[in-house]
Amino acid sequence: MASSSKRPPVELLDSVAKQLRHRVVPGQRLLLGLSGGLDSAVLLDLLWRLAPHFPFSLSALHVHHGLSSSADAWRSFCEGLCLRSGIPLRVVTVHVPRRDGQGLEAAAREARYRAFGEQDTDWVLLGHHRDDQAETVLLQLFRGAGADGLAAMPAARELGLGLRLLRPLLEATRGQLEDYARQRGLDWVEDESNLDTGLRRNFLRHRVLPLLEEGFPGCRKSLARSAGYWAEASGLLEELAALDARDAVADGCLKLAIPERLSLPRAKNLLRYFLRGHGVRARAAVLEEALRQALRADADAQVCIPLGNMELRRYSGALWLVPRRREPDRLPARWPWSGEVRLALGPGLGVLEMRAGEGQGISLARLTEASVTVRRRAGGECIRPDAQRPRRTLKNLLRESGMPPWRRQRLPLLYSGETLVWVPGVGTEWDYRALPGEPSVAPAWLEPANSS
Repeated sequence: MASSSKRPPVELLDSVAKQLRHRVVPGQRLLLGLSGGLDSAVLLDLLWRLAPHFPFSLSALHVHHGLSSSADAWRSFCEGLCLRSGIPLRVVTVHVPRRDGQGLEAAAREARYRAFGEQDTDWVLLGHHRDDQAETVLLQLFRGAGADGLAAMPAARELGLGLRLLRPLLEATRGQLEDYARQRGLDWVEDESNLDTGLRRNFLRHRVLPLLEEGFPGCRKSLARSAGYWAEASGLLEELAALDARDAVADGCLKLAIPERLSLPRAKNLLRYFLRGHGVRARAAVLEEALRQALRADADAQVCIPLGNMELRRYSGALWLVPRRREPDRLPARWPWSGEVRLALGPGLGVLEMRAGEGQGISLARLTEASVTVRRRAGGECIRPDAQRPRRTLKNLLRESGMPPWRRQRLPLLYSGETLVWVPGVGTEWDYRALPGEPSVAPAWLEPANSS
């Protein structure tokens, strides 16, 4: 257990109460991320004291990473804290996978937030304080982050699906938390890894910031204040991008006519906004290269910029964000249909629904005169969806439809024997259309998410 310094006690209760009144709606559920460390132990006590005066539901969550030999002891400590205060506790054990180049600290943080996002609550509360904020600003600065990164940790933000995150102690220093813990007689645990200066945050905490304080007293407060200014700047950039996007973003794509007229920084800001709307983040250099290719490449060039598991593609004067797909030759060439309502087509290809009806869509009798299959495009296909026009190549029909090339390659084609009967976005072979009152099926292609 850790102890605290002997400064005069600092009252945090009013500060936390003010933030709860400002942000939390009566009846909402609050979930505290409880590690057992000083900050979360203090926040647990503050919320426990405030609970009788606020109409919210309070519980706690302990994420068990299993990375330390003390992990089981930390879980037991948190269970004791919550048992004594009568606050329900959930313990979630997580696996911490590491991507290439990802540090252990970042991987553990990602696993924690994934656990938070899976909880049925309205708010997740964390105990980050001003010293944490100062460290985060320096970490982002040394990574070469822009305004969004230098804004560091926001006091509140959306986590998605109605879930929000709140950091009520962000204006308090660690010293103030220690004073409060001493005043209240609180115990807490110390993670031994916090002393490992081989970790970048700990190196800043134990080696760099104390040295900076010698030459720049109060630098932690100044760094945290700068984070607030960067947050304002980031918010203004977001507002500007939203204004530019009104005319530039439509039908899931970014029209290039708008960024063509903008300065490079403003165009990058718009592209960043567009990508972030699809859950994709990219470095400034990648944004600049994407714009260079999109705006300067020849009109018939196939522009494709890889962004992790997504691709940014240019087509018909616009940029589209689409998932990276498996090579076509690794996928089946055809799927037999035996009357199923839903036919799964495999990774990245979605599902084909065959909806039964009468007089709408394809004649069931005509369709089943021969074996029915769903196939991928092979080239040379023809179909006659219009009685007033001759049979035409699918290639020309798709080009006229304006369907992007990467989507054309994934189309499921419905065959009766060797006759192409139906193509999504094109229509049904005229001779196979259902007559009024005739049993029929109406195919519908359900594409996978993010498959523009």
